[in-house]
Amino acid sequence: MDEQAAKARADWLRREIGRNDRLYYVLDRPEISDAEYDALFRELRDLEAQFATLVTPESPTQRVGGAPLEKFVQVTHRIPMLSLENAFSDEEMRDFDGRIKRFLGLASGREIDYVCEPKMDGLAMELVYEDGVFTIGSTRGDGFTGEDVTQNLKTVKSIPLRLAVSRPPRLLEVRGELYLPLKAFQKLNAEREEDGEPPFANPRNAAAGSIRQLDPKIAARRPLSIYCYAPGTIEGYGFDSQNGFLSTLREWGFPVNPHIRKCSGVDSVCAYYREMSEKRESLPYEIDGIVVKVDSFDLQGELGEKSRSPRWAIAWKFPPRQSVTRIEDIVPSVGRTGVITPTANLRPVEVSGVTVSRATLHNWEEMERKDIRIGDTVVVERAGDVIPAVVRVLTDSRDGTERPLPIPAGCPECGSEVVRIPGEVAVRCMGLSCPAQIRESIIHFASRGAMDIEGLGEKYIEQLLNLGLVGNVADIYYLTRDDFMRFERMGDKLAENLLNAIAGSRKRDLARFIYALGIRHVGEHTARLLAGAFGSIHNLERASEAELLSIREIGPQVALSITTFFHNQENQRVIERMLAAGVEPTATMKKVGGKLTGKTFVFTGALTRFSRDEAKRLVENEGGHAAGSVSKKTDFVVAGAEAGSKLDKARELGVRVISEEEFLEML
Repeated sequence: MDEQAAKARADWLRREIGRNDRLYYVLDRPEISDAEYDALFRELRDLEAQFATLVTPESPTQRVGGAPLEKFVQVTHRIPMLSLENAFSDEEMRDFDGRIKRFLGLASGREIDYVCEPKMDGLAMELVYEDGVFTIGSTRGDGFTGEDVTQNLKTVKSIPLRLAVSRPPRLLEVRGELYLPLKAFQKLNAEREEDGEPPFANPRNAAAGSIRQLDPKIAARRPLSIYCYAPGTIEGYGFDSQNGFLSTLREWGFPVNPHIRKCSGVDSVCAYYREMSEKRESLPYEIDGIVVKVDSFDLQGELGEKSRSPRWAIAWKFPPRQSVTRIEDIVPSVGRTGVITPTANLRPVEVSGVTVSRATLHNWEEMERKDIRIGDTVVVERAGDVIPAVVRVLTDSRDGTERPLPIPAGCPECGSEVVRIPGEVAVRCMGLSCPAQIRESIIHFASRGAMDIEGLGEKYIEQLLNLGLVGNVADIYYLTRDDFMRFERMGDKLAENLLNAIAGSRKRDLARFIYALGIRHVGEHTARLLAGAFGSIHNLERASEAELLSIREIGPQVALSITTFFHNQENQRVIERMLAAGVEPTATMKKVGGKLTGKTFVFTGALTRFSRDEAKRLVENEGGHAAGSVSKKTDFVVAGAEAGSKLDKARELGVRVISEEEFLEML
């Protein structure tokens, strides 16, 4: 394909990918499968890699996040992003309506058309488009000056990078609210707690922390979204109303909240407020009220602004989602990864229309920071989580009987050792047989990248647990045909297949076995390093931290996690039971005299011929070493499309950079 044909094809691919992004992320009605979408994306990426001149700032391939920033540049808003006055009752809303009518000299009986919008609890952003192309995105800041977060906003897939219109305005500024959906917020907090990081207090904080990352790739991994709701400066196109502006935004590919409604008169506004208050708990994002705006732009201009807020709009806030109650007990509970979380049992109280009797306390460090004790009178809040959280303690209500809950000496589920790894806030149970962890540990153990027990999926593992047939991963190797015949819809052939799959897994290589154990911080790559270094599971069990630290790529945190795991007596017992059942993990010896012996490779960017893990295995199978970072000891950096900081580091150090094709030729 010549460059002219490639340009035409790339233009079509960008339009098609952009159209499908809008269908998926904005309209929630996708037309093609994920596989078909991925094929379009890969084709565009390959064309841009082949013809560098085809890469454009608005290309969908640029959403993945660029190089880390040193700091944010300041952006001055052409039109200030003002705050809104607040109303808290029907009476205050009617006063607002009356003030507008008096200011405009309208008869009290004349109704004003308003546009009512859910008040998203997120961060205000301004998006600037020049000739239909997204050029600058910034935070609200102090209303007059914000921060340039363009690279991070490009990773938000609901933001169009090019407008879906043939003749766009020369300049278009659109304001919107950036937010993190509740499910994404809950998942992010669970991951942070698993990694020993403090959880975000609410979705707004999480969104703020995500969009203000200096490394855009971090923002790209968090599913932020946006709803657009207001104009800034517009040149080359005219609008006469808020409702008309929002309708056009939808046509141009912007996400606009589907609950926005035009309301005639203040009575209609009050009805909308009550409706949204009832819907609040069922929405997939946080709202804390409604925003009411005069619809006509001419009337908005006549009403004007005060020093910090427009006269033509108001935020009608919902009542706070907080209540006061008493902590009757604090109970430690064990999560699927062994993290022990203190949970408060509350005297039942109604919070925002829902009766709650439990609240998460996150971890002992957070409990100590807030000085939360059994018997305390506390303020609880429902803010972006299924389980409410304790906001603060009312210390003036203490009578001296309150008492803190110490970190447990043993796991409350299984009695195994409890550890608090230095540098982390999480308290963990280290037992492989802990009932709270068994299900997830067995699922991981049987997965394809681990022991690869074909057919033993979540459905059957659930039945094994319900029937009490397994208490840890070792029990898998003691199951019989009669055990499986107790399952629902189980036949002789299927039971035989499962038993054969279990038997076949007894001879997996050592690296798979180490990975299957689910040791914290030990992924497939680290498991291969350990297998190559120690040669047997018994050697690894006896390894000291110093021996582990002598292995390249093993750091103090990983070494401590490994030694802690193997020093646990229950874990030792489970491993011995597996070995007694005939499990014989075999070490794959590193090839001596291979084509890549003595050479160190680092892979970066999007690889098209193989996955990153497959590439590392190819290196190691030929006696080479696959590292995770570039240093002076690196011999080759294999760069795929969209290579980032590792490629820059390689050029800085003078390390040879090769393509995937050159790497394959070396093999």
